[in-house]
Amino acid sequence: MKAYILKRFISMIPVLLIVATIVFFLIHLIPGDPAAVILGPEATPEEVEKLREELGLNLPLYSQFFYWLIGIFQGDLGDSIYMNKPVLQAFVEHIGPTLSLALLAQAISIIIAIPIGVLAAKKQGTFVDHLFMLIAMFGMSLPSFLFGLLLMLVFGVHLQWLPTAGYQPLGAGIWEHLKYMILPAFALGMIQAAVIARMTRSSMLDILSMNYIKAAKAKGLKERVVIYKHAFRNAFIPILTILGETFGSLITGAVVTETVFNLPGIGQLVVNSIVRRDYAVIQGTILIMATTYLVLNLIIDLLYGVVDPRVRLNRK
Repeated sequence: MKAYILKRFISMIPVLLIVATIVFFLIHLIPGDPAAVILGPEATPEEVEKLREELGLNLPLYSQFFYWLIGIFQGDLGDSIYMNKPVLQAFVEHIGPTLSLALLAQAISIIIAIPIGVLAAKKQGTFVDHLFMLIAMFGMSLPSFLFGLLLMLVFGVHLQWLPTAGYQPLGAGIWEHLKYMILPAFALGMIQAAVIARMTRSSMLDILSMNYIKAAKAKGLKERVVIYKHAFRNAFIPILTILGETFGSLITGAVVTETVFNLPGIGQLVVNSIVRRDYAVIQGTILIMATTYLVLNLIIDLLYGVVDPRVRLNRK
């Protein structure tokens, strides 16, 4: 197992190098000069050029990339030219709202999606099955930001049950924190629930058609035992895969939702950095998120062995 984990970590290095290279050069193709953005429109060309030299922006692109890459291997992602702080510090300061949003949205999606997917598989071909899958299809086609705006309109403006935007840290109290997170978490979680529900139904249908399930039913086992003890556990690996993918996308792809609900998370950090042409923050944040996604995939792969011992045996 240790050899497998080490092998996976080594295989991440070339992937991250490719990501770093693509991100660096793509970002530097964005029109605009960070020095000019910092100094404003009233700055003279001489002042802009002086600041470019101080920031190292006058160096050739390949030199900037080389120095940035050396810094990464030394654990230094660079400094924000706008916030005057290390990129890693800026990332840590903004990860709280994003992580809280992702965890809450994932919990909502699991609680809603898995029972619906199992029930739809049990009721295959019935009105219940068609209704749930129609709702899931609608959920998959609805953008999260649009659903978020609808939630804000209903629960924030008309009913005034919850705030429409803003953020309170967990230190302010659990309810104070949750009431600002419920609407964005539902906006993200319901969309993800549609994907998970369809995968749960599909995986359960594959297992329910197998001979050992028919044999269990023929023995007179209760339907609840057949479904949850024999069928669901064997159907869980594809569901676990989609859970890992959706959680990774919740962390890395909540930019629009965070912007709509004015959450000071990673999404807002990236958007503000793009507007300010803060190259170091954009590059460092995307690289950290790519690393997070790869590590999440590794964790999901390791969990396969917990769900199905045959997978664990194949890795020895």
